[in-house]
Amino acid sequence: MELNEKQKIAHLLRRFGMGASEAELEYYGKNGLAGAINLLLDYENAPDVTNWDPMIFANNKGVVNIKVMQNVWMAQMVCTQRPLLEKMTLFWHNHFATSSQKVTNSFAMYEHIEVLRSNALGNFKEMLLGISKNPAMIFWLDNQENNVGHPNENFAREVMELFTLGVDNGYSEKDIQEAARAFTGWRYGVGRFVRDKEPTKRDQFIFSSKDHDYTKKTIFGQTGTWNGEDVLDLLCQKRQTAIYITQKAWKWFASEDLDPKVIDRIASRFYESKYDIKVLVRGIMESPEFYSEKCYRRCIKNPIDFAVTTVRQLGIGQRLLDEIKNGTDNPIQSEGDISVNVNLVRALRPCFALMASTVSMGMEIMSPPDVSGWRTGSYWITSATMVERIKWAERLYVGGTPAPAANLGGNAGANRTGPSVAAAPFPLLADNPTPDGAVKTLCSIYDIEFTGAKYANLIDAASKAAGSGRVTPQNASAVARAITKMIFASPEFQLA
Repeated sequence: MELNEKQKIAHLLRRFGMGASEAELEYYGKNGLAGAINLLLDYENAPDVTNWDPMIFANNKGVVNIKVMQNVWMAQMVCTQRPLLEKMTLFWHNHFATSSQKVTNSFAMYEHIEVLRSNALGNFKEMLLGISKNPAMIFWLDNQENNVGHPNENFAREVMELFTLGVDNGYSEKDIQEAARAFTGWRYGVGRFVRDKEPTKRDQFIFSSKDHDYTKKTIFGQTGTWNGEDVLDLLCQKRQTAIYITQKAWKWFASEDLDPKVIDRIASRFYESKYDIKVLVRGIMESPEFYSEKCYRRCIKNPIDFAVTTVRQLGIGQRLLDEIKNGTDNPIQSEGDISVNVNLVRALRPCFALMASTVSMGMEIMSPPDVSGWRTGSYWITSATMVERIKWAERLYVGGTPAPAANLGGNAGANRTGPSVAAAPFPLLADNPTPDGAVKTLCSIYDIEFTGAKYANLIDAASKAAGSGRVTPQNASAVARAITKMIFASPEFQLA
């Protein structure tokens, strides 16, 4: 199947953007596929509308609940005008999987994600160094316990197995043992104070010379008084690192099917660029194979791709930005010893609904299941997760079933009934307020096409929900839910 230009741009936006809504197709597609690729990659030219200081979400004790911090990131995904940056941040979060199940300090997790975001389309070698020195990563993989004479191999093993070379690719157990000695003394703390327990808001990387092993080590057949930075250099000198990162990126953005020739072509350019991530991403975006039948509408959406894109397609991003600004400009503190800005809590309600649903679908950001991250592909589809995907339609519109109540910390009374997106569908359907018009509009908004019996079934569901035969302000939510449930239940909608 040969895709036309518009289909290619839509495919590009589904995989590397936050959905292919009509507005995004119009914006990114105005200069063809090449222009769309350039616009996505040149994200710095788009305004950074979500550069919030997380302290605005803190309670009166200066604490941000980890659930709130997760939703600060969710809000960034909903509102961003730099969709590729958020997509890449999520990709690297899965690659350098670190979880709030162990790193419970919300600021430590926020800083961890910020390291990923600030390097997401920069240089992989620099990001590898930054994330290896990140307090959350050091604590997550126990490197604060890695001392001269008593090396802890956890980080050294994962940096080879999961972060650079891949399992059993070009290293030995002896290499891991020697590399562990090189990473001794990598700590975190404040000033000269080294912390052994969980990192806090103020902690930064510290090199503890008294805990470092200065003796010679032999790694990958090379002998020297290697330190941690030397080990990362040695790993990046190996072409296998470029191949492994390319394989992971291709699986995440293109296809589970790995063609060695395609991977080698893209990885070679990535390696020759000295690990410029934009070269890697452009290599996938411009690859003819990316637009082939093996890739087009063949990737099962993860919960973020499934749910966040629908909220963006309904135009909730601008509403969320406006409400966060209002909450910042007009704070209202709840009562009690621990109080929160109720206006900001209310502003985040769509994000708490998103979090509740994506967690039920199997994906909790800032809390991947283990150090290897989330599985992909068919892992996302089970009978239980399909129920949650269909139920997401209930939480999108005004009057639908709310998500479970969120634990926000403090007295968040306004949130006790549970959050919902509460989109008002009638303004979207008003131009053609018939069952057929509602189906056409929502299929267009959600970037899906149906024909024949499937399309007729959607019209029938809309007609029954409308009752009167017309879509009105009173029945618009019921009509939208009826149509959207069937869309979300369809096999076609599970694929990007």
